[in-house]
Amino acid sequence: MLSLLLRNLLFTILQPGVVAGLFPYLILRRRGYELVPDAWSVAQCVGAMLMVVGFSIMVACILRFATEGKGTLSPLDPTKKLVVRGLYRYSRNPMYVGVMILLTGEALFWWSPALAWYAAVVFVGFNLFILLHEEPRLRREFGEEYEMYVQQVRRWF
Repeated sequence: MLSLLLRNLLFTILQPGVVAGLFPYLILRRRGYELVPDAWSVAQCVGAMLMVVGFSIMVACILRFATEGKGTLSPLDPTKKLVVRGLYRYSRNPMYVGVMILLTGEALFWWSPALAWYAAVVFVGFNLFILLHEEPRLRREFGEEYEMYVQQVRRWF
């Protein structure tokens, strides 16, 4: 169990940590944004709330992958069991939804067109990855169980 926890921590830092943390930070730094503004506007309060919601969704999904799926979020160390409970009852990709909510919150918090464009590019990348890699792999590995899940739960919402 400790090994699984450490692997999840590593892949969380390497994947969503880079996509939703490091790259947005580099974009903001390059454009001279203050990381923590002195006074917050309504947009920044809403953006901060979205960041908390997105992060919470992401963490809940990662924990479910570890406990129910017996694997990690990484394609290099995927789950051994199909995860269909929790937020996965409502979306086949709630972790991606969480990351997108987090990125949207970041773009809103810093009122950054560059972060908004980055979020749009990430969303296109997520879609391509899901369609070209993730769904075919899940069909191969989980067969009929995954096909039934696809019929019951939408890709996004």
